[in-house]
Amino acid sequence: MHTVDGVCPSCSWCVIRSLADLVAKTLLIWQAALSALNPNPTDSCPLYLNYATVAAIPSRVSRHNSPSSAHFVSRLVRSCLPGGNNRCIVMVCERSDVFASSCAMARAFPIFSRRSASSRRTEKKHVTVEFVIVGQDANPLEAAELECLSNAADGVRLSARIVDTPCNEMNTDHFLDEIRAVGNELGITPVIIRGEELKQKGFGGIYGVGKAAEHPPALAVLSHTPDGATQTIAWVGKGIVYDTGGLSIKGKTTMPGMKRDCGGAAAILGAFKATIKQGFKDNLHAVFCLAENSVGPTATRPDDIHTLYSGKSVEINNTDAEGRLVLADGVVYASKDLAADIILDMATLTGAQGISTGKYHAAVMTNSEQWEAAVVRAGRNSGDLAHPLVYCPELHFSEFISAVADMKNSVADRENAQSSCAGLFIASHLGFDWPGVWVHVDIASPVHAVST
Repeated sequence: MHTVDGVCPSCSWCVIRSLADLVAKTLLIWQAALSALNPNPTDSCPLYLNYATVAAIPSRVSRHNSPSSAHFVSRLVRSCLPGGNNRCIVMVCERSDVFASSCAMARAFPIFSRRSASSRRTEKKHVTVEFVIVGQDANPLEAAELECLSNAADGVRLSARIVDTPCNEMNTDHFLDEIRAVGNELGITPVIIRGEELKQKGFGGIYGVGKAAEHPPALAVLSHTPDGATQTIAWVGKGIVYDTGGLSIKGKTTMPGMKRDCGGAAAILGAFKATIKQGFKDNLHAVFCLAENSVGPTATRPDDIHTLYSGKSVEINNTDAEGRLVLADGVVYASKDLAADIILDMATLTGAQGISTGKYHAAVMTNSEQWEAAVVRAGRNSGDLAHPLVYCPELHFSEFISAVADMKNSVADRENAQSSCAGLFIASHLGFDWPGVWVHVDIASPVHAVST
C-alpha cells in the first residue's frame, strides 16, 4: 500500500525511485559545492557536517611550478581531510600528474611523533587513496603503476621520518641502523668505514667534521650491481645528523631545526629503496656521509688544515661550512672507488639557497647542460621542484684562495653567488676537468618546507 507521499517501502519500484531521488539530490549538492569553489590558488568546501570536503587546486600554473600543483595538494590534504581512523581521498587528475600527486599526499602523513596522545592510541589510522584519471589517457592504473606509487610513497615517508627525528634518537648510530634496515630489505650488505678508520684511509673531511661528537662519523655505501648494467651512477648524501655549527657556532634562532641537516642523506636512502624495488637496471650506489658537527675538546678549529680524500688540503675558515667537506670525500670515493660515470650529490648545503631559489625549489648545479634540463624537468614531473644555479668555476672558485693550503672551505665574499661557490668546492675535489657527469642539488630550504 502506498503511503500519503506516494512511496511504498515494500514496493521495489518505489525503492528504486527513492534511490534515484537520493542520487539526484546528492548530485545537486555536489554540483553546488563545485560551483562554490573559486581556487585562488586553492579552495575547499565542507560537505554534510564536515564528513567530507571537496577541494580544488589551480587549473593553471606558471612554467616554474609542477603541473600537478603538488605543494598545494599536500597543503589541502593536511588542512581539509576530516578526522577519524578510516579516511579516504579521491584524487581527480590527468595521468601525468598521478606520480607527483601520490608523493604529495604521502608527505602529508608524517610518521614520526612523540605526542603523548599518539603513544596512547591503540587503533591505527588508515587512509585509502583513489585516483580518477581524466584526459586523453584515462585508462585505470595498472598493477605495476600502483606498485610504483606505493614504493615511492614509502620512500618519501622514510625520508621524512628520518629528518623529523631529533638527534637524540637519530645520531650516526641510528642512521646506520636505518641504512642496514634498507639494505636487509633489499638483500644488500652495506660497506661502512667509521671513526678512526676514516682518518687512516684519508677521509679528512668526514672525520674532521664529526670527530668531536659522542657518536663517531661514518661513510656508508649501499651498492646495487645487476647483471647487464651499462653505466654506474652514484648518489652521495650529506648526513649531518645535527649541526651546531661547530666552533663557528650557530645562534639560538638558527640552530633549531638543524636535525634536518641530514636531509640529503635521508632523501637518497628513501629514493634508493624505492628505485631498487622498481628493478633498476644499471649500477647504483648510495653513499652516505654521516657526522654530527659538534663542539668539544677535539673539535676542528678555524685555521686547522685537513687533507681530504682527494689529496687536496683545506684551510678551515668556517666550521659551519661542514657539509661541503663531507661531500667532497663522498664524491671522490664515488669516482675513485666505485668508478661512477654519473655522480649526484644532495645536501642541505647553504642558507643562501633559500635566497637564490626559495623554499620550494631546490637549487641544481651541474657541469652538464643536458642534465641541468633533465633535473628541472624531473622536478616538475615529481613535484620536487628544482631551478638552476650559475655554474662558472673560472669566475667563482677564486673565492676559496688560501695562502697556506690548496683552498679554504668558505668564501671570501659572501655576496658573490654563495650557493654556486659551495657547489664548486665539492666539484673541485673531483676536478673541473673530470669527464663524467656531476650534479649538485641543494635542498637547504625545501627540507623544512616539506617536513613537519
